Amino acid sequence: MDQNSLAELRTFYESFGRLPLPDGTRVTETALGGVPALDVAVPQAGDDSGVLLYLHGGGYVIGTARTGVPLTAALAARAGLRALSLDYRLAPEHPFPAAVDDALAAYRALLADTDPARVVLAGDSAGGGLALAAVLAARDAGLPLPAAVVAFSGWFDLTLSGASLTGKESVDPIFDAATIGEYAANYLPAGADAGNPLASSVHAELRGLPPLLLQVGSYEVLLDDSTGLAARAAAADVEVSLEVYPGSPHVFQHHHATEPTAARAMDSAAAFLARRLGQEGGLPVVQTTRSARV
Repeated sequence: MDQNSLAELRTFYESFGRLPLPDGTRVTETALGGVPALDVAVPQAGDDSGVLLYLHGGGYVIGTARTGVPLTAALAARAGLRALSLDYRLAPEHPFPAAVDDALAAYRALLADTDPARVVLAGDSAGGGLALAAVLAARDAGLPLPAAVVAFSGWFDLTLSGASLTGKESVDPIFDAATIGEYAANYLPAGADAGNPLASSVHAELRGLPPLLLQVGSYEVLLDDSTGLAARAAAADVEVSLEVYPGSPHVFQHHHATEPTAARAMDSAAAFLARRLGQEGGLPVVQTTRSARV
């Protein structure tokens, strides 16, 4: 991926940060563990609410905390959570494991003043993979683990071993196998092992992880990343829920404000997090507008 193409992709991807937000959302700049982040405050969250750490997608090479805000806010509002969207470092300027280091630093910082049982992680695409990698890194560092992890169309296999990479090319409207391979090559430094568990969590030892919710569309070349991870997690005695949405593309949840299937998926993810945090008091009705941003 040449510098011009990368710059164009990054500019295009910023449009995701302009998607509607729930009414009353306030976004302010902050930092976690020295990593820039955006505090995403929704009216539905109280002082005693759980905390959502959200990791944006973009193949580890594009996207920002700002592009992650619409999904962060939608999920937080539905589940009644306080939330932060992390601006982790991107490749190829900062290749693996920089993103994992940043996510772990942010999680450590949250633990300084938050009960881990009140913390949940979520992310989309590469951000979903990064959320799980951060939890694996936390476990291996002897840190207490969060209450749950949610991944939308998670990218969990940088070894590119899933049969869906080619088997779903004809129906995936966004990616093909070659494009996914290009993102992987930009993220992994020369000589890096694509099978490293913090890069390809589908190949990690998963025992002891918190409950997982994996959502994926059936029209994705990354379909097998989620189905494969779900099978391995179940074999490792991890509580895992897999939701496959027929005919849906990569991170279809972006369109929750206009598409019923995407809204249903977001509601399901929020209910999952609320249950794990003991916040089963019912999900609020969420209105979306173009709310205030920093």
